[in-house]
Amino acid sequence: MATYIVGDLQGCLDELLLLLDKVGFDSEQDTLWFAGDLVARGPKSLQVLRFVRSLGGAAKVILGNHDLHLLAVSLGLFKIKNKDKTAPIFKADDKQELLDWLRQQPLLAEHDEFVMCHAGISPQWSLDQARHAAKEVEALLHSNDWPWLIENMYSNQPDIWSDSLHGIERYRYIINAFTRMRFCFSDGRLDMKCKLPPSEINSDKLVPWFNVANRVQLDKTVLFGHWAALEGYEGEDVIGLDTGCVWGGSLTMLRWEDKKFFSQPALA
Repeated sequence: MATYIVGDLQGCLDELLLLLDKVGFDSEQDTLWFAGDLVARGPKSLQVLRFVRSLGGAAKVILGNHDLHLLAVSLGLFKIKNKDKTAPIFKADDKQELLDWLRQQPLLAEHDEFVMCHAGISPQWSLDQARHAAKEVEALLHSNDWPWLIENMYSNQPDIWSDSLHGIERYRYIINAFTRMRFCFSDGRLDMKCKLPPSEINSDKLVPWFNVANRVQLDKTVLFGHWAALEGYEGEDVIGLDTGCVWGGSLTMLRWEDKKFFSQPALA
């Protein structure tokens, strides 16, 4: 039995299948964890949703910002972006089943030795706070109030956590931390604009969320995706797995038991 964790797919199904063949993945024995953003810019978003859903309990999925945006499009809040390749989803006979399944996925998934989220865990949160924050938003996504949440989640404010936050401001911060965060200011405030690699930042005001000086230390490794410009990252207690397959990079997979990385270059 092996535990595999793969970075952002964004519709890159062919590369995933090649990786699974390379490692001899067996859905009867192994578990495959997906770091969010199943859909968007790649050519086979519909097929990715169908494949991952077909894995049943062998798949562990968390929501990324592109997955949440797909739900927003499904509500008619936005038109499909030209650069996204998600239109076939809305023409599919199983559209509603796939969207309902996606909406039931969590923001945070937990293993005995690691946790997985799409962008990261707020530097202000303990692991217990992160667990509770995720469950708050997940409960809304699973309820009849989910359209209200999706409609009102688009804002960069508030940019810093307080236990006193309530209502949509609380939920918005939680969503942004789990699915959009990259850099923070030195005081822990989220920066929602910069997407560059840290090596290209000339200011000491911005630091990667996992390098914030007073970040609360967690007792588990955090596995995340989202930040393709990092081109993969392995730190003391964080591992970034997005290596930009959809941008012409590669798809990266980690086998947790022996910490071995596998890579499949983009096919297109």
